[in-house]
Amino acid sequence: MLRIVLFLVLIALAAAGAAWIADQPGDLVLTAGTFRASTTLPRFVFLLGIFAAAVVLVWSILTMIWRAPGRLRRRRHEKRHARGRHAITHGLLAIGHGDTALARRHADTARRLAANDPLALLLHAQSAQLEGNRDEAQRVFRAMVEREDMRLLGLRGLFIEAQRADDAVGAVMIAEEAIKLSPSSTWASHAVLGFRCARGDWSGALAILDSNLSAGLIDKQAYRRQRGVLLAARALELETMDRDVARESVMEAIKLAPTLVPAAVLAAKFESEAHQVRRAMKVVEAAWLANPHPDLADAYAHVKLGDSARQRLQRVETLAAKIPADKAGHVEGQLAIARAAIDASEFARAREVLAPYVNDPTQRVALLMAEIERTEHGDGGRARAWTLRAVRARHDPAWTADGYVSDRWRPVSPVTGRLDAFQWQTPVASLPSGKGATIESSAFEEAMLAAPPPKRVTAAPSEALVEPAVAAPDPVPAEQDNSPPEAKEAAKEAVNEEPAVTPAEPVKPAPEAAESSPVAATPVFRTRADLGKAAQPPIQAVIPIVRAPDDPGIDDEAPSDEFTEQIGTPKAQAGGWRGFWSRWGA
Repeated sequence: MLRIVLFLVLIALAAAGAAWIADQPGDLVLTAGTFRASTTLPRFVFLLGIFAAAVVLVWSILTMIWRAPGRLRRRRHEKRHARGRHAITHGLLAIGHGDTALARRHADTARRLAANDPLALLLHAQSAQLEGNRDEAQRVFRAMVEREDMRLLGLRGLFIEAQRADDAVGAVMIAEEAIKLSPSSTWASHAVLGFRCARGDWSGALAILDSNLSAGLIDKQAYRRQRGVLLAARALELETMDRDVARESVMEAIKLAPTLVPAAVLAAKFESEAHQVRRAMKVVEAAWLANPHPDLADAYAHVKLGDSARQRLQRVETLAAKIPADKAGHVEGQLAIARAAIDASEFARAREVLAPYVNDPTQRVALLMAEIERTEHGDGGRARAWTLRAVRARHDPAWTADGYVSDRWRPVSPVTGRLDAFQWQTPVASLPSGKGATIESSAFEEAMLAAPPPKRVTAAPSEALVEPAVAAPDPVPAEQDNSPPEAKEAAKEAVNEEPAVTPAEPVKPAPEAAESSPVAATPVFRTRADLGKAAQPPIQAVIPIVRAPDDPGIDDEAPSDEFTEQIGTPKAQAGGWRGFWSRWGA
């Protein structure tokens, strides 16, 4: 609208000017030597306009002729560049759908038609990577590094090639060079941070983390959490070398990340050693409510030095009660109670808390039940049945990051180098395939678990001289004899040794009784000497357990199956004050 108004105003001014010139009277005379021209003012103005238009037209023609060669060259260059861009576009599309030959053809075309185009270099490098030609790819990336506008992209490509060649040192050097050029480079800071953590350079890792915060790569909350992780890792490493620095680091870590399990455990240990029991309990409780973990339960149980096993059991029960029964971490509390109850020889309490989980046990539940059977009753058969069930039972939660399962917490994932990647969860590979899927027990396990526990038989003092005459049991095959070696040796010595006291004469039965029953012909009491003369097998000190033909038996003293050697007994996993501090002190 404004342009229309302006156009109308200009037309009005031109018309007014023309009317003014037309109204002017008189003539305009031009004299040059003998030349004399006379005309009116309107005619002179008209002729002047025609002359100016002719001059402009002639100048334009001359200029066009002068610039024609350069214009033709520029047009030809633009046409080549357009063809090069077309080749670049279709080459990148070919790389996207994995056509190596087409990508290479378009890359050659783009390099010929648009050699200075950054995208042409990128297409050339990516086509070489797609073909597996690493030498060519590295050569192109080095060419990118030489250019100011593509230096960071070239370093990124060289970094990827170094990773593919398993050159960790070279990759980190390239990443550090990229950080110097651009501190806000995410991939470079991530690589350098992971490398410094893997090398144990916690001060350097903290410096990179501060740089990431300044560059805006992470927010304040993520910075606090990651700084707490790095401080906890440094404290765990320096625990046995520089306890003052370790204590200072872990106390700062627990303020930044109060739910971090290893930081809470180590902080509770330092507070407990300083006799700050109440502070240590608060630290563990804060982490326990967010992430129930067996190490937290152990730290809480041993927070006060010198307590008895029953006092530790009461303390663990208090901690477990803080998680409602409908929460996910409730099972960790029950397992912690069972562990403390076994240490306190409260086997009934341990069985009570494990009862809801024995039908579909995890490995820790099965091993705890095996320990209960072995410790309470000395029942090697049931203990072995539970140990065999633990081999095939569902896995318990573990420290997992990017599919990697670790036996301890680590600050950085060994797969991707990601900081604070480990989570306490059930490994994905060990999850049941179907909803509610359970592992069926074998016939041997069911038979052993259904059998009643053995009764311990204590010999009376009078049996040192005389023993009742009973029918000798059938000899037990050697492969099925479950008697301890000490019991076997004692039985042999009892048969062969001479009596220390002269035995009394056996009571002779009446003749009529001997004729009526063959059992009555046997003396009612026999001495040990008579037993030796009769050459009958002695009464076994331990009741033998009949096993399946393919069962090799069990060593009652120490479990020897492969699974127990790998994962240890439940007591070695979670129990014991000495085992707990030695595990964290290592």
